[in-house]
Amino acid sequence: MGKTGTTKWGRVKGRKGNVIMVPESELAYKRPGPAQRYTSAGAKRKKIARSPKAVVKA
Repeated sequence: MGKTGTTKWGRVKGRKGNVIMVPESELAYKRPGPAQRYTSAGAKRKKIARSPKAVVKA
């Protein structure tokens, strides 16, 4: 277990304009939802690239 408060947070803008806080390690990608979990070849997707426009510069 890590120390409390060691996670660095970044801001991401959603489709409806809402802003959510995500760990900085997840700013460049996001986890796929249920409908996007598998590729057409049947392999499981681990990451999907996040739009550069979604990352809020603070």
